[in-house]
Amino acid sequence: MNYIRTAMLLAAMTALFMGIGFMIGGQSGMVIALLIAAAMNLFSYWNADKMVLRMHHAQEVDARTAPEYYGIVERLARNADLPMPKVYVINNPQPNAFATGRNPENAAVAATTGLLNMLSAEEVAGVMAHELAHVKNHDTLIMTITATIAGAISMLANFAFFFGGNRNNPLGFVGVILMMVVAPLAAMVVQMAISRTREYAADRMGAQICGEPMWLASALSKIAGGVKRIHNPDAEANPATAHMFIMNPLSGERMDNLFSTHPNTENRINELRKLADSGLGTGGRAAYGQDEGPAASGRGPWATGSSRPTQTSVPRHPKGPWG
Repeated sequence: MNYIRTAMLLAAMTALFMGIGFMIGGQSGMVIALLIAAAMNLFSYWNADKMVLRMHHAQEVDARTAPEYYGIVERLARNADLPMPKVYVINNPQPNAFATGRNPENAAVAATTGLLNMLSAEEVAGVMAHELAHVKNHDTLIMTITATIAGAISMLANFAFFFGGNRNNPLGFVGVILMMVVAPLAAMVVQMAISRTREYAADRMGAQICGEPMWLASALSKIAGGVKRIHNPDAEANPATAHMFIMNPLSGERMDNLFSTHPNTENRINELRKLADSGLGTGGRAAYGQDEGPAASGRGPWATGSSRPTQTSVPRHPKGPWG
């Protein structure tokens, strides 16, 4: 997806926001909504990444508190020729991850404890390479702002119910009811349009960053199974952020649904297999920065001389495979 199309989609979301303002307060409401949208975009540019991390109760870690996990991200950032992003852990048993930040110099990547426990080191590398691809492609700002505006549209549509619309609304109260249903759905469609193509692009670039497409393919298969089984309360409470994750974290989400914010998992895996078949992946372990892959010992960086931990929650001071 090129930047012109993305700009058009963001403009559509702003127009939708203004339309809701018109339904509530006529022309004055539309102008106020425009000013609010402009202020939100400015605020989102500087602060939306911090808001998203707080929504999901992410804890920042470093080379001291999470040496293995941090080291994976550090090596991959060098491969991608990116500044080192901030690294976060989310105390959540559902396997998932996302990236955020207004630019590569102010980026952050986050992985759940479920992902770190469930995946091998190679698979974690594949996932984090995907997230760094979003950073390198400058997707993170667009996706974070989209989440902010989509959430505001849903709240404003519900807010309109209590005001009942204004006399300039030709459909009256029925129009307000329709807006409550249609506006969030339209915002979701825009999120879908922005996210789906970007996921394929990040899969491709992520495979190039880590050097092994099948690391991510294997990770996606495991994540898909985990997402179906494990509930994510923070994501359910903040559904506007769902498109930021490597896989939709919401319960009941059908991966092949017309309105899914993410491509079908099997299609993504098939595209990664095509990359592997084309010759990418013969030097993945060297690209990742190791002479021997983590799977060679069956343990990777998650443990030294013992099997990988199996706990699914993180204590107050992160330990286990992330620290």
